[in-house]
Amino acid sequence: MRKEVINKFGKKYYLLGIRKEDNEKVWLEKASWDCEWYWGLGYVEVFNKNYTDIDEHTHFDSLFLKKDIYDSFINYFEETVLDNKEIWQLLENMKELYILRKYSDFLHISGANITKSKNKELIKNEDEYKKINALIIPTILDKVYEMLDEEN
Repeated sequence: MRKEVINKFGKKYYLLGIRKEDNEKVWLEKASWDCEWYWGLGYVEVFNKNYTDIDEHTHFDSLFLKKDIYDSFINYFEETVLDNKEIWQLLENMKELYILRKYSDFLHISGANITKSKNKELIKNEDEYKKINALIIPTILDKVYEMLDEEN
């Protein structure tokens, strides 16, 4: 299956594969820096037949980052654009991104956001927060997009 990238609604989407249940194409939306403090990432989309709207929106982690991570991925697709080695690398990269995103949020809001943390000053680390969001996450995202790009 050929890799494919499309532009819709001012965003890039990278083809992951064809879903088993209905032979629909499944796309990974390019991440975005949202509300000037966090990454919106891992959005998985299925478009309507004429690509004028999104029929289904879900999240990569809820679909694939489960107990049986590899099986969750390969059993979801009839066909994917990735070879076996690339599947493992994508799963690794996406898990890293979700961990970093949560850790970054934790550092920025200075706690678990359940109540006012008494450890706020201990937890808050704007330098680490900036490093994660300006360097680490963008670098890993670039690796994901490079792997899914039709030019590679």
